[in-house]
Amino acid sequence: MGKLFGTDGIRGVVGENLTADMAFRVGQAIATVLEEEKGSRPTLVIGKDTRISSDMLESALMAGICSVGGDVKPVGTIPTPAVAYLTVQERADAGIVISASHNPYEHNGIKVFSGQGYKLSDAVEGRIEEKILSQEPMKVRTRGEIGRRHHGMRQLKRDYIDFVASTIESDLAGLKILVDCANGAASATAPELFGRFKARTDFIHHDPDGVNINSRCGSTHMEDLAASVVKGGYDIGVAFDGDADRCLLVDETGATIDGDKVLAVCAMDLKRRGKLNGNALVATVMSNLGLHEFCRNSGIDLICTDVGDRNVLEKMLEKDYRIGGEQSGHTIFTDLETTGDGEVTALQFLQVLARSGEKASSLVSCCAVYPQVLVNVEVPHSGGVKEAIMASPELAEAVKQEEAALSGAGRVLVRPSGTEALIRVMVEAKTTDVAQAVADRLADFIKSQKK
Repeated sequence: MGKLFGTDGIRGVVGENLTADMAFRVGQAIATVLEEEKGSRPTLVIGKDTRISSDMLESALMAGICSVGGDVKPVGTIPTPAVAYLTVQERADAGIVISASHNPYEHNGIKVFSGQGYKLSDAVEGRIEEKILSQEPMKVRTRGEIGRRHHGMRQLKRDYIDFVASTIESDLAGLKILVDCANGAASATAPELFGRFKARTDFIHHDPDGVNINSRCGSTHMEDLAASVVKGGYDIGVAFDGDADRCLLVDETGATIDGDKVLAVCAMDLKRRGKLNGNALVATVMSNLGLHEFCRNSGIDLICTDVGDRNVLEKMLEKDYRIGGEQSGHTIFTDLETTGDGEVTALQFLQVLARSGEKASSLVSCCAVYPQVLVNVEVPHSGGVKEAIMASPELAEAVKQEEAALSGAGRVLVRPSGTEALIRVMVEAKTTDVAQAVADRLADFIKSQKK
């Protein structure tokens, strides 16, 4: 990737490597590239999460966009997928999200969606990045060519809530639900959304103060939700991350329902209803062996991509598959949206649960979870050591021997980190002890190859 844009936009600690000055220039660069492509004044939708820095970055971005002649439709605090949806609805040229997702409050980020609601292509990102990093000033407009900030955008948030509510047919009657909003963007939409249904829904961590986003709550810290579900006798708990593009759940016993289990339950429901295009679901190489077994037993093809929801979506669009996602809770339904949406995912799962009449723990028992161990092995960042180790026939043979010893009751994945000086060893087996032993042996082998 480039120097600024990572796998999910521009990220940094605000005031250190992500400043208001940078956000201003990012806004200028995005609007300039869009105008070059369009040949006329561009319009951008912009939304944000609840971090203390989001207002500042929003103001800087809007100033930058307007300074070069772009128009802005700010929709306020709203989930990331809502920006993608509203960009398409408003026929805007792009959408910008100010969020660092599940990261702590001191971090923030800038992510851009195309006018079609998808993440920008690498080529367009590259052009934007080149303008940001160059010393060349961008053409500033004056008089009537200065861009405008559109007002009266509150209805757009309601349009998004209307859409999400329309994605299911069930009224969810009979369910008792507890929702953890992570003190993030879902706090602005989830209470009204879930209030549209007949389920009894309560909320925790939905009082953002700018610094409590993702703090011991949400999909990265589910202990409080799990304990509260059990104590309150809830049927299900729902956890979002800071920008609400991912969703994990807990069953009535407090056990976590991860993205693999969500994929299994929702894919099986689509199959029963004749809506599982290609009879397949898309996941990543990090999905648990239990999902592989579920698919084999259910007659569903499992297509695995490299890690990253971007890779999952590309494969889904290529083959017209309907469901895909990651263990971390990014789940994509391409017949509904152009990106992962935590609130849509929650409703899809809750609809299946309501229809089934089962307890959540019973519903997800179709997809077992194998113990998984991940060991990170540090390797030199330069000199091609990481690449040489990964390409060595000796490592391939060591992995082959360990997989043979597991006799089909486990899985080994060795892959280089794309951003760090690490080789990651992931092992799944019937027991944690077996998985740990295999991972440790392979880690020791990799360490021996560094010398």
